[in-house]
Amino acid sequence: MNLSNLMPAEGSTRNNKRLGRGTGSGRGGTSTRGHKGQKSRSGYSKKSGFEGGQMPLQRRVPKFGFKNINRVEYKGINLDALTSLNEKSTTSTMDVAYFVTAGLVSKNAKIKILGRGEITTALEVHAHAFSKSAIEAIEKAGGKAVTL
Repeated sequence: MNLSNLMPAEGSTRNNKRLGRGTGSGRGGTSTRGHKGQKSRSGYSKKSGFEGGQMPLQRRVPKFGFKNINRVEYKGINLDALTSLNEKSTTSTMDVAYFVTAGLVSKNAKIKILGRGEITTALEVHAHAFSKSAIEAIEKAGGKAVTL
């Protein structure tokens, strides 16, 4: 095989519609545009969102607030979830990889540890963010909260 005999796969390409090449072609005359009207004229382009003069959806729907493009979304994990995870395993360090393997978060998610529940064992927890109550509870139990 070389560059001179490369061909596309069978059935993967089609011939272009040859418009306006006479009545014998089957696509002569109006060139598949139909008779008269704005769509049949050259230079016609439909404006996106235009609904024939009716108030377009984009303008009908009420708008409020704004979307902060710099917002950071965190996946919250509560202390009671840490406690139940700790009961199932013997590890004393919980980091992002541990939460991913446990199925609590996806690998690209940012994690925030939240303060619901109680924690009794000393754990070293690595996360992107912590609530104040979570930090207090982890340190009270003799653990360590490490921000990434």
